[in-house]
Amino acid sequence: MAALRVAPYVCAYSDENGENLHIEIELPGVEKKDISFKMQETSFSVDASRGDVRYVGTYAVGCPVDTGKAKATFRNGLLSVDVPYMQPVAEETKEIPIAE
Repeated sequence: MAALRVAPYVCAYSDENGENLHIEIELPGVEKKDISFKMQETSFSVDASRGDVRYVGTYAVGCPVDTGKAKATFRNGLLSVDVPYMQPVAEETKEIPIAE
């Protein structure tokens, strides 16, 4: 029987200074040796398996990142990745009115 393919839970956000992207991917029951994580300037993908479950997903990144400076750790089923943006995220924002 083929492994059940599911998308992992992913949370991605900018740090307080808007200089780095932080990514957290939940991979319960997976061992480090069974994880493949790949990044490009504008996307990342994960492929990890444990027994009869395979976590697979590809996700877009809103601003280009410097993949050569990415750092990843894996502890207790949580893959954490920090990678700097090519340029800091602009802090200037505009309030958008919401119509009724």
